[in-house]
Amino acid sequence: MDFFVEQLLIEYGPTAGYLILLLGSFVEGESVVLTAGFFAYKGYLSLPLIMFIAFAGSLCADQLLFFLGRIYGPALLQRKPNLKEKADKAFSLLHRYNLWFILGFRFIYGIRTVSPFVIGASGIAVKRFAILNLIAAAIWSVLSCSAGYLLGYFFADEIEYAIDQAIKFQKITISSIILIIAATATFFYFKRKKEKKNIDQNRSNG
Repeated sequence: MDFFVEQLLIEYGPTAGYLILLLGSFVEGESVVLTAGFFAYKGYLSLPLIMFIAFAGSLCADQLLFFLGRIYGPALLQRKPNLKEKADKAFSLLHRYNLWFILGFRFIYGIRTVSPFVIGASGIAVKRFAILNLIAAAIWSVLSCSAGYLLGYFFADEIEYAIDQAIKFQKITISSIILIIAATATFFYFKRKKEKKNIDQNRSNG
């Protein structure tokens, strides 16, 4: 993915990177945010700007999910058993920790997306969630973008080496597959041609 994004940034400029980051932050995609931080270290993107975009995307997405949960939550959870299992876990954590859960659900893998929906369905006040969501989105965006930047600072050479090796392996794999397909197609072509020749000879002898 890093190689693909780098090619995209080279070809279309930072706007493409910021757009990908915005879309990724809507679903709290840590991999997208970490990658953005890495490319901020490499100079393709602005670190303050990616922090703001990640913050805005995460804030808006979770606020929207909260309102959807507030309006449609209870009825939808009853109709979706697979969603209800994650929701029950989120409800349990919400009732036990409340404030800390709202501030930290972005960091809990598996229930991140469903959590604001569940919080909305639980009946928590809009103003309370909006304030805590703003604080949590700011913490998440700063920490995630900074982590990606620090990965670049400490491990840029290792990451680029791993990407180069992955690209080489991918090229070898694709070339091998093409070679195998070509060899197999050639084998069956000549086999079929030989069988047809034998059939024609048998007919002429008969």
